[in-house]
Amino acid sequence: MASFTMEDYQKAYKLGKKDYQARMMRGELPTLQVLDDILPPKGSYSEVPLGLVQIPIDQIVGTKSDGRSNAFAGNFMPILRENTEFAYKWATLSQSHIDKGIREPIKAYEYMNKFYVQEGNKRVSVLKYFDAVSVPGYVTRILPPRTDQKENKLYYEFVDFYAVTQINYIWFTKPGSFVRLQAAFGKGPKDVWTDDDRLLFSSVYSRFSIEYEALGGKKLSITTGDAFLAFLTIYNYEVIDQKTTNEMKELVAKTWEEFKLLEHNQEIDLKMDPSRIEKKSLLDRLLPASTPKLKIAFLYAKTPATSAWTYAHELGRLHLEQTFPEEVTTECYENLTQDLAEKAIYEAIRKDCNIIFTTTPEFVKASVQAAIDHPNVKILNCSLNTSHRYIRTYYARMYEAKFLMGAVAGAMSENGQLAYIADYPIFGTIANINAFALGAKMINPRARVYLEWSTLKDVDIRLAMENVQKKGVTVVSGKDMVIPEDASRYFGLYHLTEEGPHNLAMPLWHWGKFYEQLIRTIMDGTWKYDDNKDETKAINYWWGLSAEVIDVIYSQKLPIGTQKLLSMLKHAIATGEYHPFSGILYSQDGMIQSDPNKILSPEEIITMNWLADNVVGAIPASWELTEQAKPVTEQSGVEKQKG
Repeated sequence: MASFTMEDYQKAYKLGKKDYQARMMRGELPTLQVLDDILPPKGSYSEVPLGLVQIPIDQIVGTKSDGRSNAFAGNFMPILRENTEFAYKWATLSQSHIDKGIREPIKAYEYMNKFYVQEGNKRVSVLKYFDAVSVPGYVTRILPPRTDQKENKLYYEFVDFYAVTQINYIWFTKPGSFVRLQAAFGKGPKDVWTDDDRLLFSSVYSRFSIEYEALGGKKLSITTGDAFLAFLTIYNYEVIDQKTTNEMKELVAKTWEEFKLLEHNQEIDLKMDPSRIEKKSLLDRLLPASTPKLKIAFLYAKTPATSAWTYAHELGRLHLEQTFPEEVTTECYENLTQDLAEKAIYEAIRKDCNIIFTTTPEFVKASVQAAIDHPNVKILNCSLNTSHRYIRTYYARMYEAKFLMGAVAGAMSENGQLAYIADYPIFGTIANINAFALGAKMINPRARVYLEWSTLKDVDIRLAMENVQKKGVTVVSGKDMVIPEDASRYFGLYHLTEEGPHNLAMPLWHWGKFYEQLIRTIMDGTWKYDDNKDETKAINYWWGLSAEVIDVIYSQKLPIGTQKLLSMLKHAIATGEYHPFSGILYSQDGMIQSDPNKILSPEEIITMNWLADNVVGAIPASWELTEQAKPVTEQSGVEKQKG
């Protein structure tokens, strides 16, 4: 045996002893994990042969039984002295690997996506020493009983993912990630991957992993898979695949704040009201800073003439120009797809726009990409529960207005039978529906709300509403507002009569007020104080009645008592004296909150995936929606939260 081969054993032995001592100091098991010691009771799990599998070396963590566990440290490096037969065999195997490579498959068990060796411990040790990526092996999977525990759910998501991809080298820390990964690759949860799909994925993932880990990714508390999925939410596969090594390294480095954000469970810092500078210093009063000249771009998915949502934001843009005629100029880009939005942002930056509002969740990816490339430009996206460090997001607490609308509906309905027409099942929309239902129930305990969705494919919303009317519905909550070219009266809250709809109330998105207050934070310097440098969180402005960015306009023909009730409730919500989601709450499936003194947290309201017990209907799955609805729901859909 050549002396240099024993030198490899000596080096491996030192690595083993070092790891052994480090684990001892941390109070951990210093030798290999033994699968037999951690398996659930016999009879509670099943075994599934997977055949010959390429096993990622990093995921081999122990042995099946304790027979050889004490010959290795926890990192699979040897800890028996070099004068032993074990050392001789290890060194011989090492020389064989140098000469021709280790090709003989090992035998192993896979449990919770970790591998435990039954035959071939020394082969694994040698391959780990030489930094091999994988080893062939005959694998038997052990399936534990299903539970509600997070790790168990995550594992069964992996099992489903593996069934269609045969990929076992990526892992996540959050449920729903495997489905999101497939969606990012253009696949449905049950779509089988081809060999070409696997090759492309392997290439892109390995190139990312090399640069991510070279920059210190292993020091973060997330997995490489978590970081890769975050990377894919910003850059498409095709874009990443075309990058050179230097371009990839630069791109990963620029995106680092996104990866750090994933380490925090509370990823979003919700700003519930506009920030204010309480007092200016004497120096600031004596030497006031000059008001900055701002050039602001607005990006719309549709046009103000064809979309009420766009029309509301366009009114907000015009409000800015009227409020700040000397300080603000604006640019407007209409009728944009996701691809066109990216070009429009860069065009706006080329025209020296220093603030850009992208007014739909569809434009999040384009917004983040541009913000990473141009850190001096302030880019904000109109969406809720969107977690990115490079942009800020904004939305309004419309559920407060919808609660008031529900109260009016409950008061004005002859029989308590109401209808609610919703558009997209996204964050915020479910809270709006439930708030409306709770408002109606407050006034009329027997109120029932029939829920219909205008974005369902193969469903005629007019026919659906005709069926609802047959159930006695006379009061309907429809689309929030109208557009100038639409003379229809079917908007807001309306009462159905033989003469046609009579409008009772309308919720108001006052984006002008929203934009005005955001711009003032930039002008007076408050903007920078919203970002706590000691924390890594995404910033989301989520303002409501208290900031006057939403309101309810109601008909003067409402009974005086109803008008007074509306004013009282509005004041109570705006001042915080009353909260729509307070006290005992029931969903269609049972009790949500049992404490009469508790209020749902903002995060619980945003991520609602349940419907109140007096709502008749369901939250649709993504496959039930029209193609036009998918770009919005892919970014902010409630189904995404459910995994």
